[in-house]
Amino acid sequence: MKQTLSLKLGQQLTMTPQLQQAIRLLQLSSLDLQQEVQQVLEANPMLELEEEAPEVEEEGNDEPEAEVTAAADDSDEDGLPAVDDEWDQPTPEDLPVDTSWDEVYPASSTPSAPAEGDDWDFDSRQSAGETLQDHLLWQLNLTPMSDVDRVIGSAIIDAIDDDGMLTSSVDDLTESLNTEQLPQQVPDADTVETDEVVAVLKRIQQFDPTGVAARDLPECLSLQLQALGSDIAWQTEALVLVSNYLDLLAARDFTTLKRKMRLAEEDLAEVVKLIQSLNPRPGASIAAEMPDYVVPDVIVHRNNGRWVVELNPDATPKLRINSTYAGLVKRADSSADNTYLKDNLQDARWFLKSLQSRNETLLKVATRIVEHQRGFLEYGEEAMKPLVLHDIAEAVEMHESTISRVTSRKYMHTPRGLFELKYFFSSHVATNSGGEVSSTAIRALIKKLTADENPRKPLSDNKIAAILAEQNIKVARRTVAKYRESLAIPPSNERKRLV
Repeated sequence: MKQTLSLKLGQQLTMTPQLQQAIRLLQLSSLDLQQEVQQVLEANPMLELEEEAPEVEEEGNDEPEAEVTAAADDSDEDGLPAVDDEWDQPTPEDLPVDTSWDEVYPASSTPSAPAEGDDWDFDSRQSAGETLQDHLLWQLNLTPMSDVDRVIGSAIIDAIDDDGMLTSSVDDLTESLNTEQLPQQVPDADTVETDEVVAVLKRIQQFDPTGVAARDLPECLSLQLQALGSDIAWQTEALVLVSNYLDLLAARDFTTLKRKMRLAEEDLAEVVKLIQSLNPRPGASIAAEMPDYVVPDVIVHRNNGRWVVELNPDATPKLRINSTYAGLVKRADSSADNTYLKDNLQDARWFLKSLQSRNETLLKVATRIVEHQRGFLEYGEEAMKPLVLHDIAEAVEMHESTISRVTSRKYMHTPRGLFELKYFFSSHVATNSGGEVSSTAIRALIKKLTADENPRKPLSDNKIAAILAEQNIKVARRTVAKYRESLAIPPSNERKRLV
C-alpha cells in the first residue's frame, strides 16, 4: 500500500473548553452560580472575593478625627471599651423578693428580640419543620394506654397521609398488626380484633388537628362539625348534609338539596357556609412545606419616568485576581510551581471573562424584554404583548438557543412582583382588526370575567368566547377551556353557588 501526503481544506465547529464554560455559566441559576463560584474559589488560588474596602476620609477633615479621639477616651488603659456607668454598679447583697431585673440593671439599648409589630417568626424560618406523623406520635406518647394499644396507634399513624386521611382500611390494619407488628413488638400479646383497632382509631381522631385519621371526606367533615359544640347554629343540618348529600353539594345541585334537606334557600346558604369553613385537608396545616425563597437576578424600577434595568448585586458574585499570587508568576520559569501558577492564572482570567459575558448578556436580554413589555409594567397582565424567543434573539443579535439559556431559571423583580424571564414570552392570538393579543393577556381577561360573574349564573366557555369576540379577540371555546384550566378555574357548573 503506497503512502501519500495530501492537503485537505475543510470547516468544522470546535467547542473549546472556554466556550463550554461560558455556555454552562450562562444557563446556571443564581443559586447554582453561587455554588459554582464557591467551587472555583476553593480550587483556584488565583481568585478571591472582591470585598468592599472601608471608606477612608480625606486628610484635613477634623470631624472624623474628633470622633475617633472621643471614642478612644471612652476606653480604659488596656484598650478595651469602657463600661457604661449605669452597668458599672455593684449588685446589692439583699434584694426584696419582688425585685425585677429591670429595677437593678437598666434596659439594653440594643433589643435582643424583635418588637411585637415585627413580622418575624424564627421557628418557621429556621426550623426544619414538624411532620404530621411527628405531631401525632407526640400526642400518642402523652396518651395513657396499654402497650398493645400504643402499637395499634403507631400503625394507624403510619397509615395517615400528609392530608390527614387514613389510607388503609381497618381490616388491612388488623391483618398487618397480627402478622407483623405485634409479634415483633409485643410477643406475649394476643391477636387483636377489628373492634380494638376501631377503638384506638376513635381516640386518634380526637387528636390535633381536628378531623385527622378520617377514612373519607364525610367522616373528616363530621369530626370537625362535632368538635365545634352543640351550640353552633345549623350544626345538625350540616352533619346530615355531609353524611348523606355531599355528592349533591359537590355537583352544585342546590335545587335537589333544598328538596332533600327541606330547607329554604337562605337556610341552605347558611349550612353551606358552615361546611365551607371546615378544612377538608386537616393535615396540611401541620405538614407544611418549607418556603422556597427566590433571589432575583435582575431588578427593574422606575426612575424619572423611565424603566431602569439593573443586575442584582446580591446575586452577582464579585471576583478578582489575587495580586499577591499573580505577582509570583515568572515568565521564563518552567518549573512545576511556576507552571501551576500560570495555569491557574489563565483559568482565572477565562472564568472572570465568562462571568462578565454572562452578566452582560443577561442585562442585555432583560433590557430588551422590559422595552417590549413596558405596557405590562405600567398597566398589568391585560397589556402583555406577544413575545417569542426569536424576537429577542433578533434584537440582541444572538441565537435563540442563547436566549433560551439566559431566560431559563432567571428571575426579574418588578414593581408588580417577581417573575421568571420565561413568563414574559407567550404566543399570540389574532384579532378581528388584524392585530395580535398575547395569550397571557387573554388569561388575565378570562380571570377577570370569572371573578366578576354572577355566582348564581356563572359564565360558560361559550359565553366567555362570545364576550372576547365582542372585544375583537377571536378565541374558540376549546381555547377558552384550555386557558381556564391552566388558571385552575373550575367549569361553570362547579362555580355555581348560593349567595
